Amino acid sequence: MTTENSVAAVAARIKKAQKAAIFCHARPDGDALGSGLALCLAMRAAGKTADFVCEDAPPEKFFFIPEMAEVCTSLTGSDYDLYIAVDCADIARMGEFGHAYSRFKGDTVNIDHHVSNKGYAKYNCVRVCSATCEIMPEVIRAAGLAISERVANALMLGLITDSGTFTHSDVTAHTFSVAADLRAAGADVNKINYEMFSRQKKARALLFSRTLATMRFALDDRLAFILVTQSALDETGANRSMTEGFVDYPLTIDGVEVSIALLEMKKGQYKASLRSKRADVNAVASTFGGGGHVLASGCMLFGEYEEVVERLTYAVYQHI
Repeated sequence: MTTENSVAAVAARIKKAQKAAIFCHARPDGDALGSGLALCLAMRAAGKTADFVCEDAPPEKFFFIPEMAEVCTSLTGSDYDLYIAVDCADIARMGEFGHAYSRFKGDTVNIDHHVSNKGYAKYNCVRVCSATCEIMPEVIRAAGLAISERVANALMLGLITDSGTFTHSDVTAHTFSVAADLRAAGADVNKINYEMFSRQKKARALLFSRTLATMRFALDDRLAFILVTQSALDETGANRSMTEGFVDYPLTIDGVEVSIALLEMKKGQYKASLRSKRADVNAVASTFGGGGHVLASGCMLFGEYEEVVERLTYAVYQHI
């Protein structure tokens, strides 16, 4: 197992491969979809066979990129000589495909930017930065593949969304350098920003209004919670994918250092999304078996709502 953060090691495997399956984490976001789709398109353009699979279909909002229709929810091919995981901190996050990945006898590659990634593949390129799409252009070029306009758009999608439109604290000069190269390759920054952050359906607006009404504070107003219930989803006609970005709003409030959005998956089960200005929420999420980044992480909790809030509050208290 090669655990060093080696672009050359993973690029060599990709260059050698003729048929690859690319995986990302379940409930994919822009970075997972952008990095996986970009690599898939680049490999296909070079005459290779590549399939991009995810346990969950891309949310509707991402289909302004036509190639998003290429993402599959089942692994229909066989005889792959390489399995590639992108933007996935651990095998379990692949969901149903994690078992196939862990049992694969051929070479496995892991390209990711999460601080919690310990290097689970035979060849790993794990670099803590704003997005996996910040690493992927270097990997693609090192593998002798081209960054076309279609590939650039997929990469820019992930870079813009995971960096919070270049506002997160992990954005560096290198992040902007990568963005400049992708723009030069034809990425449509204006369209991506409009589709992801300006355009929304009425159902999402109504759900956001309902969600803000649930806001509560703890730890002398340094911690804020918001709750998205199943009933609110049903009554507004919204779906879970429309909640992306909700967790960021409480951080705009003076004094709030940590924001937690709880999404009711079913009775007694909540998906927690954590965002922070300074505190290590990766450590908080790790307490409950989750993880991610220092300032942006997630986990799953079970129990009654008030109990879940109490447990999270205590965990944040220990790290704030």
